[in-house]
Amino acid sequence: MPKQRAKSRSKGPSRESFGPRGPWVWSAYRAYNDLLREKIRMRFEAKEGPWMDRVADLLADLVRARWEGRTTGADSVAALSAKLDRLLAE
Repeated sequence: MPKQRAKSRSKGPSRESFGPRGPWVWSAYRAYNDLLREKIRMRFEAKEGPWMDRVADLLADLVRARWEGRTTGADSVAALSAKLDRLLAE
């Protein structure tokens, strides 16, 4: 019957789990993915940034209007919802 190894209490991966090339391959893979993610984020920011800023501002106004609407009425909520629909249709 083969011996079973006791499980390590460390939270990180063991040397054996990295394979024959070592942990630097996984480090390079992770760095590559992080860089690609950052480049994609920068492209989205450049192309869609102004539109996303308008959507974020409108959503913040909508949340505030809903919060205040409990005491003042729902007219501003409906108007902001209509603005949001028009903005999302762009």
